[in-house]
Amino acid sequence: MSYLTTHLDNCKLTLNNRLILPPMATSKSELNGEVSQGLLDYYDEKSQGGYLSLIIIEHSFVVPQGKASKGQLSAADDSMVEGLKKLANTIHKNGSKAIMQINHAGSATNKDITGGCGNVGPSPIVNPLIKQEVPKELSKEEIKEIIESFKDAARRVKNAGFDGVEIHSAHSYLLNQFYSPLTNKRTDEYGGDILGRIKIHLEIIKVVKEAVGEEFPVLLRLGACDYMEGGTTVEDSKIAALEFQKAGIDILDISGGLCGFVAPGHAREQGYFSEITQAIKEVVSIPVILTGGITEAPAAEELLALGKADLIGVGRAMLKDSLWAKKAIESLE
Repeated sequence: MSYLTTHLDNCKLTLNNRLILPPMATSKSELNGEVSQGLLDYYDEKSQGGYLSLIIIEHSFVVPQGKASKGQLSAADDSMVEGLKKLANTIHKNGSKAIMQINHAGSATNKDITGGCGNVGPSPIVNPLIKQEVPKELSKEEIKEIIESFKDAARRVKNAGFDGVEIHSAHSYLLNQFYSPLTNKRTDEYGGDILGRIKIHLEIIKVVKEAVGEEFPVLLRLGACDYMEGGTTVEDSKIAALEFQKAGIDILDISGGLCGFVAPGHAREQGYFSEITQAIKEVVSIPVILTGGITEAPAAEELLALGKADLIGVGRAMLKDSLWAKKAIESLE
């Protein structure tokens, strides 16, 4: 029996196999963040045949101040919903489920990208991965406004017909900046120990669930480790993962923290975040996604067989070869 080709049912989201396309920025959206024909064509090609059970759309910004790059998708305005409906429908007609990821860049952006908005962060510390200017420290009132922007973006995702929404807290973006002690030096309730540093996450999860309802899947992408001295550790992530499960997260999507999407020193390994996903699986009962360096179907199969994860994300290999999923599934069947 193939582990990769078995279905997964976590009650809210039934998937016909364990293979997913993780979010990867394409920069194919219109300048204002609207869905472009190029973006529709890209996801049409990647989802052909429904061999990928789930496609997690690249990150979309929740407010203009949180835009990470030119050509990034937007979930920041109700006017975007019609285009997003076309995107969800494009993926659905090919037989895959579609999740949309929502994000705020925080200090990982600049005024040229945001249209004049200065970058912000939990503390006035330069982003160690995407070195921009020193960010303005967010006030509590501004934090509340950002939390509401995630809520509004999640509502738009549901209205557009997606199968779920994913909250982005990885790769040195804003929620990851709150998560890491290297970029979060706050002395109020949004800083300090791991429970303080995930307070904003828990508040976002709460309002997102209020906006979309209990039956709509909510995922969270966690930059679980920074791989830097004084940064986040596996033990931090185990505590956080359990809290996220208690708050109602349905699936955890594990990646890197301030280091980005590659694990330093492990980049040649198939599934180089597997030690982290295995550790997290030991403390939670919800499904865990593993991505990172997986380019071979037998490696994906083995990682599942060893209990390292519940779902396998294949990104760069799918970027290079849109038929990768078809070949992998057929070879295992």
